[in-house]
Amino acid sequence: MQIKAFFDSATSTLTYVVYDEATRDAAIVDPVLDFDPASGRISRASVDEVIAFVRSAGLNIHLILETHAHADHLSSSQVLKREFPKAKLAIGDNIRMVQAMFKPRYALPDAFPTDGSQFDQLLHDGERVEVESLAFNVLFTPGHTQACSAYDFDGHVFTGDALFMPDYGTGRTDFPGGSAADLFASIKERLYTLPDATKVFTGHDYQPGGRPLRYESTIGEEKRSNIQLSVATTREEFVEFRNSRDATLAAPRLLHPSVQVNIDAGYLPADEANGVSYVKIPLSGVFLGR
Repeated sequence: MQIKAFFDSATSTLTYVVYDEATRDAAIVDPVLDFDPASGRISRASVDEVIAFVRSAGLNIHLILETHAHADHLSSSQVLKREFPKAKLAIGDNIRMVQAMFKPRYALPDAFPTDGSQFDQLLHDGERVEVESLAFNVLFTPGHTQACSAYDFDGHVFTGDALFMPDYGTGRTDFPGGSAADLFASIKERLYTLPDATKVFTGHDYQPGGRPLRYESTIGEEKRSNIQLSVATTREEFVEFRNSRDATLAAPRLLHPSVQVNIDAGYLPADEANGVSYVKIPLSGVFLGR
């Protein structure tokens, strides 16, 4: 199995193409759609780079996998589905919980489904997925969000925003439905029970200290030296640290557009009567309404 990584510097996101070199069967994990919040302009430089690689390598895309409904970038899954119409878009079936939670927050239409039906395939915890020559195990890893999943391609695990490089730590847990205690259990009792030689591919790399890009470690390395959650870290220590740190973090720059698009499987909101699509930003703080 081969893995090609693409780094979006604007959001520090890693997109991966996982493929069988012999059969050319492939899956894409966590694709990015470029979005400028100041102008509202959407572009596709990031996804076009992925598409160009797929075409040049002659790959057959069977699956587009989302590790969760991201809060820091828009998904380009629907662009990829148009380019590769045989590909199925898949996510963990706990996405339904996230949809139900955010539907009232954004006052989405009554017709907005919260059963995950926008996605082609809902994946179940512990499921073994086999598509042509590709195969992987689904591991639910709630904590960052309720619907986070990791995908273990037989020794190559894609951890999304649960587990980052050892010198950075773990994902934040202060989004609605997040839980530091749940994330501790997901990492300690699920990811850290994988063989130490399992290769870890992270959903982001924030390059602490300005170091060069890194996105691959091993479970053994994480257990030994993850600065926030090593094998020696207790639940109480992690929960206290994570909650204290999260209280200091600003909201992601693309939080509201990302969540609204991503819980709807990468579809943009429907056009209004003037032919323009809009995202909503809930206001808080001083009330200045009429």
